[in-house]
Amino acid sequence: MLIRQVWLRSGELVDVRIRDGSIESVGADLRPVRGEDVINAAGHTIIPGLHDHHLHLAASAAAERSTRVGPADVTDAADFAYTLATASPSDDGWVRAVGYHESVAGPLDRDVLDRIEPSRPVRVQHRTGAMWFMNTAGLRRAGVSAHPSGRLFRSDHAVASALTGFAELRTVSDRLLGCGVTGVTEATPDLTDSGLRLLDDAVGRGDVRQRVHVLSDPLNREYPHLTFGPVKRIIDDDIDFAEFQEWVAQTHRKGRPVAVHCVTAFQLIVTVTVLQTVGALPGDRIEHAAVVPDDLLPSLADLGVVVVTQPIFIAERGDEYLAEVPAQEHPHLWRLAGFTRAGIDVACSTDAPFGGPDPWSCMRAARDRLTPSARVVNRDEAVDGATALTLFLGSPDAPARPRTVSVGAHADLCLIAATPEVLHRELSADLVSQTIVGGLVHQYRT
Repeated sequence: MLIRQVWLRSGELVDVRIRDGSIESVGADLRPVRGEDVINAAGHTIIPGLHDHHLHLAASAAAERSTRVGPADVTDAADFAYTLATASPSDDGWVRAVGYHESVAGPLDRDVLDRIEPSRPVRVQHRTGAMWFMNTAGLRRAGVSAHPSGRLFRSDHAVASALTGFAELRTVSDRLLGCGVTGVTEATPDLTDSGLRLLDDAVGRGDVRQRVHVLSDPLNREYPHLTFGPVKRIIDDDIDFAEFQEWVAQTHRKGRPVAVHCVTAFQLIVTVTVLQTVGALPGDRIEHAAVVPDDLLPSLADLGVVVVTQPIFIAERGDEYLAEVPAQEHPHLWRLAGFTRAGIDVACSTDAPFGGPDPWSCMRAARDRLTPSARVVNRDEAVDGATALTLFLGSPDAPARPRTVSVGAHADLCLIAATPEVLHRELSADLVSQTIVGGLVHQYRT
């Protein structure tokens, strides 16, 4: 395949030849060979395909079957109850809802949900992904009918058998292709063999066209269509420090870096302390880093960790942050430019489905720092458009090292129907013309 007359982000006009899934040559006026497919891309820019460095494929597939009940979707308790009671069930009879926040209808438990839906099994997921709420019928279906409240915190494994069987991975993959995403990092921790095989099979049969990198232990088994990175661990503020420290040390002894979920300053302090004690390993990551006080920046830089963060939450939840987070902490929220100034490697992701799946929206949030009501959250942490795009160009195993359109690289590419200047200004999925994975064109928009 020959892509002709396309702009690099540097402003150079080139042709790009793809052969056997890799970039064979990049240069001016490459001559077509007999039988070669030619794409005339005059006026387009070519970039490496985007990589979303932290999302959840199975949860995104589940969201395709779920009713949205977040603050942007329902207005109050009555609207929530009506939406849930009239929701269509999945093929297996479950009524699933996602995106819930207490501002909609207050705290949920089995009694509240029983009054809304006494017969069909109901599962409502909090928008953080950390809590599931079930009615009595749902608890019975999940095999935990004796649970007193129906509020299942970090209890995925207790109900996983009741929540499998989603078939919407192709839909999720199609949406990502439309955004120019050629690779993803699956950030769900502690995936079982069945979960890993589901992903591996989905990639193998082409339901998921992206390359899939996994933040979970491969369990000493072969998954030929997946690659594996650091081992992820979710910690909460009540973490057992000694146990967590031993887990990090043991994971490092196996030669595996760690990726630690840190959404509070306390969780970040604990993680930094543990890594300072046992020693950091190249590839160690901090996931989210939602709140980072100034005095932790030098420690993160010294440790050499990579921060994978999600400024998209400013665009989606920023008004709530400004209302609920103490004003003195606003400068610490979803930092970005401050990491670079401190010498900390940083990359971005959407955290889909807990954030919106469009990486371009995340890039605009990184640049503009605007809440839904157009208020600004910490302008000092903004980056320019070119930098925002770069935060999605890293490789799976080096998120902060941008890939380039260069000879020998995988032919994972995105054609943008705009010049580099317009691309960096607009940062829009609407400009994506073609998405190419391994030399195969998977998406085209006229």
